[in-house]
Amino acid sequence: MRSLPGRLPWFCRRQEVTATPAYIEIRGSGPPELFPLEGTRVTIGRSEENDVVLRDDRLISHVHAVIESYGHSFALRDLGSSNGTFVNGHSLAGEKVLRPGDEIRLGRTQILFRETQAPPGERTDTGPKPPELTSRERDVLIALCRPLLHSNLFAEPASIRQIAEELVVSEAAVKFHLANLYDKFKIYDTTQSRRLVLANEALLRRAVSLADLRPPPDADAAE
Repeated sequence: MRSLPGRLPWFCRRQEVTATPAYIEIRGSGPPELFPLEGTRVTIGRSEENDVVLRDDRLISHVHAVIESYGHSFALRDLGSSNGTFVNGHSLAGEKVLRPGDEIRLGRTQILFRETQAPPGERTDTGPKPPELTSRERDVLIALCRPLLHSNLFAEPASIRQIAEELVVSEAAVKFHLANLYDKFKIYDTTQSRRLVLANEALLRRAVSLADLRPPPDADAAE
């Protein structure tokens, strides 16, 4: 992409976005610039080889980050940049699935992730709702899924021992609650780890959210 006179100093050409499932909004000194997320990956950086070129922000690396498409979702990954990538004020480690309204910061540049609304009749179903859970079952689910927050997209969920240590309960108690959760989510015979399938189902059906997986402030202070 090449910059044009009179546009943003780190120009990103305005394009039609209504026909794409998602786009990014890049904010600078002028009007916001929109870039549709098309294809399987969109790279961002100062180099002309990127899909989105932010050449005048000297805090951004030549090839800084990439947004990749996984079906109906998009994930952001830092590509070993010098100054890091931040999402909603948190330093990005590994890969993070983006949600509408997420704020991405690269150097001094602010980028917002947006999704376009599908026309009536073409909206994606939200999927089945989560089963009714007890407070302790929900605690177990959150502990199970917590490693997925700051790890790569295919990370393993917490082990039974890790869940027991976080909740300060016995491993037998964790196994008891997991057995109930497998039943409630109807996870029976599977070639994959049942814990992995359960973690994926919990996130997909929104039994837990990414916000739930962040450790409480006092836990951060203790580290």
